[in-house]
Amino acid sequence: MICAALCAALMFTGCKSSESAYKQAYLKAKQQEELQQKQEAEAQAVAQTAQEQENNVVVPMEEKAANDTQVVDNADNVPVRQETVSVVAGSGLKNFSVVVGSFSLKANAEGLQQTLNNQGYSAQVVVNNQVTPAMYRVVATTFDTKGEAAASRNALQTKYPGAWLLYAK
Repeated sequence: MICAALCAALMFTGCKSSESAYKQAYLKAKQQEELQQKQEAEAQAVAQTAQEQENNVVVPMEEKAANDTQVVDNADNVPVRQETVSVVAGSGLKNFSVVVGSFSLKANAEGLQQTLNNQGYSAQVVVNNQVTPAMYRVVATTFDTKGEAAASRNALQTKYPGAWLLYAK
C-alpha cells in the first residue's frame, strides 16, 4: 500500500511539472512570433521609406545672374468674388473691380463714395440684389485685367484693410 501511494504521488507531481513546462514553451513561442511580426513591420517600413526617397528626384538648380531673372507678380492667386451687380452711382464697371466697402444702407455707401471721390478716385456704388438684404458695394477702382485690379487692391489695403476683388457678371 505504501508503494502504491508513493507511485500515485509521483504520478501527480510528474503531471504538474509537464503542465508548467508546456505553458513556458507556449509563452516562449508566442514571444518569438511577436518579435518576428515586429521585425517584419520594421523591415516593411524601411523598404517603404527607401522607395519614397528613391522617388524624390532632386533637380539641380539653374544659376542665373540677377539681371537675367524676371520677377512676375502672380495675380492668379488673388481671390475674386463673382456677383451680379448693377451700377447705382458712377460711370460703369470693367471686368475686375476693387471693393472697399459693403453696406446695407445706400446712404452709407454714397458717403464712402464721396470720400473716395474727394481723394481722387473715380468711385462707384453698385448693388447686389441677390442677397437679403441688398448689399451696396463701393468700388474704388475698376480694370479690364485681374493683374491691374490686384495691384490696385494691394495699394488700397493700407487705407481699406478689407478691400477685395469683384468680378461683375
